[in-house]
Amino acid sequence: MTSLTRRAAIAGATLAPFAIARAQAPWPDKPVRLVVPFTPGGSTDILARAMGQRLGEIFNQPFIIDNRPGAGGTLGSEQVFRAAPDGHTLMMGHIGTLACNPALYRNLSFDTAQFTPIALVANVANFLVVTNGLAARDVQSLIALAKSKPGELTYGSGGNGSAAHIAMVAFNEATGTEMTHVPYRGTGPMMTDLIAGTINLTMTGGPPALPPVRAGQLRALGISSLQKLPSAPEIPTIDSQGVPGFNALQWYGIVGPPNMPAPLVARLNEACNRILGEATFAGRLEAEGAVAQPMTPAEFGAYIARERDFWGTLIRRNNVSLG
Repeated sequence: MTSLTRRAAIAGATLAPFAIARAQAPWPDKPVRLVVPFTPGGSTDILARAMGQRLGEIFNQPFIIDNRPGAGGTLGSEQVFRAAPDGHTLMMGHIGTLACNPALYRNLSFDTAQFTPIALVANVANFLVVTNGLAARDVQSLIALAKSKPGELTYGSGGNGSAAHIAMVAFNEATGTEMTHVPYRGTGPMMTDLIAGTINLTMTGGPPALPPVRAGQLRALGISSLQKLPSAPEIPTIDSQGVPGFNALQWYGIVGPPNMPAPLVARLNEACNRILGEATFAGRLEAEGAVAQPMTPAEFGAYIARERDFWGTLIRRNNVSLG
């Protein structure tokens, strides 16, 4: 063995214990950043804060909610995609960022399919809600009103290509109606204008929709799931009101950068599913129109792939534009 080889061997032997110690360092050893790629106030933000609080209690480190809105969630998504896969940067993803955006943004500089799936948190039925001043009292009367005034009724969303936008595209396709989309920079400001009567309607998740409905500020005509929600049994499904098979759910789940270590993913998944199994937490979700949906990381990954195929086809078929 040459002197150079001996020095390399000694250096390797000396550094090896440090490399092992680093690989086995406790996690999390600093605050975890849970990115929400949208403005505060929407369903993604509300669910992220609820999960982040409990995860912080379990792991004894703060899970800091970091709102990074822009470009339909792609700006915040890319930040997470480029982050170190050490578990200290995660994202509350949802149907838009993980399933719809690949079809909406043809020139993304990152592949959403490479995010590490960690845990599906919840399915959230969309609520079709209208201003109190709109004449429609149920889904069929809304359809009739929209058909009598093609393009005159306006529906809002958190932005072009957002989950609410795509859900209404699906509704227009299923009912043969034409309503005009008004995009906002987030669900929160959109709901403010809807309550004020600036726009006519929206189809969005329970967390932002239910409180104003229960306060009498808006009226719910139907929900987009095939079954009624236990938390709102008085609201009929859209499917039962003459739009058979209409099923447009939003869903939310935690993902991380590509190539996160499997043991860390398993630990996070176990913690998330533990939280979803807690009666208090599940009840909190149910009260907001969300349904806890525990899955393994592999199941969540397969679920994302199926949703990407389904909604991507709908987007392309309807030539949905981001402009």
